[in-house]
Amino acid sequence: MVEIGADGRTWLLSGPTSSYGLRLGDEDELLHLHWGPRIALADAEALAAGPGPEYWAFEATLDGHEEYPVEGGPRFVRPALSVRTPDRRGTEWRFEAYESEGDELRLRFSDSGLGITLHYRMREGTDVVERWVTLSNEGPALEVLRADSATWTLPLRDGWRLSQLHGRWAAESRLVRSELTYGEKIIGSRRGHTGHQHLPWVALDADGTATEELGEVYGCALAWSGTWRIAVAQLPDARVQITGGAGYDDSGLLRLEPGETFVTPVFAGLWSDGGFGGASRAWHAYQRAYVIPDAEQDRPVLYNSWEATEFDISEEQQRALARRAAEAGVELFVVDDGWFGARTSDRAGLGDWTVNRDRFPGGLKPLSDYVHGLGMQFGIWVEPEMVNPDSELYRAHPDWVQFQPGRKRTELRNQLVLNLAREDVQEYLWEQLDALLSSAPIDYVKWDFNRCFTDAGWPGEAYPQRLWVDHVHALYKLLDRLRAAHPTVAFESCSGGGGRIDLGIMARTDQVWTSDNTDPLDRLAIQYGFSQVHPARAMAAWVTDSPNTQLNGRVSSLRFRFVSAMAGVLGVGGDLTRWTEGELAEARTWVELYKKIRPVVQGGELHRLRAPEGGLSAVQYVRDGEVVVLAWLQAQHYGEPVPPVRLRGLDPSASYECLETGEVHRGAVLLHHGLRTGLRGDLDAAVIRLRRM
Repeated sequence: MVEIGADGRTWLLSGPTSSYGLRLGDEDELLHLHWGPRIALADAEALAAGPGPEYWAFEATLDGHEEYPVEGGPRFVRPALSVRTPDRRGTEWRFEAYESEGDELRLRFSDSGLGITLHYRMREGTDVVERWVTLSNEGPALEVLRADSATWTLPLRDGWRLSQLHGRWAAESRLVRSELTYGEKIIGSRRGHTGHQHLPWVALDADGTATEELGEVYGCALAWSGTWRIAVAQLPDARVQITGGAGYDDSGLLRLEPGETFVTPVFAGLWSDGGFGGASRAWHAYQRAYVIPDAEQDRPVLYNSWEATEFDISEEQQRALARRAAEAGVELFVVDDGWFGARTSDRAGLGDWTVNRDRFPGGLKPLSDYVHGLGMQFGIWVEPEMVNPDSELYRAHPDWVQFQPGRKRTELRNQLVLNLAREDVQEYLWEQLDALLSSAPIDYVKWDFNRCFTDAGWPGEAYPQRLWVDHVHALYKLLDRLRAAHPTVAFESCSGGGGRIDLGIMARTDQVWTSDNTDPLDRLAIQYGFSQVHPARAMAAWVTDSPNTQLNGRVSSLRFRFVSAMAGVLGVGGDLTRWTEGELAEARTWVELYKKIRPVVQGGELHRLRAPEGGLSAVQYVRDGEVVVLAWLQAQHYGEPVPPVRLRGLDPSASYECLETGEVHRGAVLLHHGLRTGLRGDLDAAVIRLRRM
């Protein structure tokens, strides 16, 4: 809901529990008023009528108070907008008009032919504020050095604690919290994609006092799948601002010619007084309602052939795996790398998206028909944005890759990055992928991206750095086009594991590959961090072989591996042809159980009961009176009893029946005294189902 003050210069957006207010000052300065608990328009107008920012010598009056600080004038904070013409740099804007339509507010400013529109939207039923900016150039050509999507201003508090998700390959999305000190904290990616190193999300809680269920938490998440930056600044007067958007530095996003328009990605913000857990549940509900395609549909249990076969694949071998997967109750069978071109290793074939007839003589259709005949859907792996130098595509079009003239074309993983900003590359990929998805009954595509930008050059282009932005827009356009042409095909985002996870890619894919690390113990911390902002409905997790041969050689039971992976979208990735009949039978039992709890896990409210910090950890999902608890015990020391887990989100006056034992528990007792899990020893796990009576 958008409300406008009587003078047309005060605006208030409100959701179920929060409000966001701003006002226009006498000199057309756009000032932040309020972000926090829900208030009335009269409250916002009272704030607007109060005293303005104080002036201090050697400081700028506007710093820390502006909604969207531009470069130029008496400002010393990090500018959200920086533009340059041959004659000058910076912005001196004036207010033009506002527009309010539905749940969106638009504020229009201008400066010498450059139109600047600030967008605000609070979608129905959520407390998430979406912000973005549109630049429209009706003057001379100019260079956009920086155009952040938003600057968020926090209220004055005695101190702040910063939460962020950091990592690397095979160790993504790990949560770290630290005191925010004066100066700037910058996270981001200069790699051309979201990156394994940081998810584009931060959260701050005042004085570091928030818990899982109590306290004010402010969070921001960026919807962009390329290079990005978020800067969290504590200013000299202790005010805190968060500025973020596309691009890592200020070297230039793009050149705007007369008549051209640029729209920044959404930078979404959320206030919650329900602690970190309440903030997470609000983020999850928002993404299920407005971001993730077809989020109301449960994702199927999949099997992926990669760890069983790697590049040594054949149609008969895939059929054998498919038979075993079907016996285990799998619903979607995915052929990974190695089905196309001369792809017998990672040294050749990328870019040639035609079936290898030596391995699949009749193409993919016979295998797809066979898989469908077993009662499963059929999927394949692709990596369209890359090319091997040893490929028909590269030999025909060496100029289609990113490269710097006169410099070595750097190969990582024996591959180069296609310049997707080029229209001919876009059209080639569309033709190849459209033909592929039309050639056989294909239900699912695992879309990978396995190396970073290193030689981001575009010879012959007057403004070559535009490829950093245009690559992402072309990726989005290609995915949108494929989804429109093949509406029954689901897509998964993968980037060497969790290297491309953000609200932008999630708006175009049905789930994301969380990490290449499938060790069930490591995954608990990765999944715990992921859940701070993203829902289980999008989080793919696999059960693979034991010992874990990929990373650490850890031995774990099928029980522990399955319960770990059941916290998201369950998948299986082991070599099923080597599993015993007993293991297959146990796997089928776990898959059947997951199908029963799937609607609650994928669509319910998440409560993190205990963090994975070495002992007992647990999560809980609640939906329509159904309760699922997943619990894991890393190690039991000195024979000490394992503590019960206190549940959350229950009706204290209701009774709950355990579907495994038939025991009846009072809600108040479960909330205050907890539930015993029965875990003991090392690497034990349990699934507990309760139903409100």
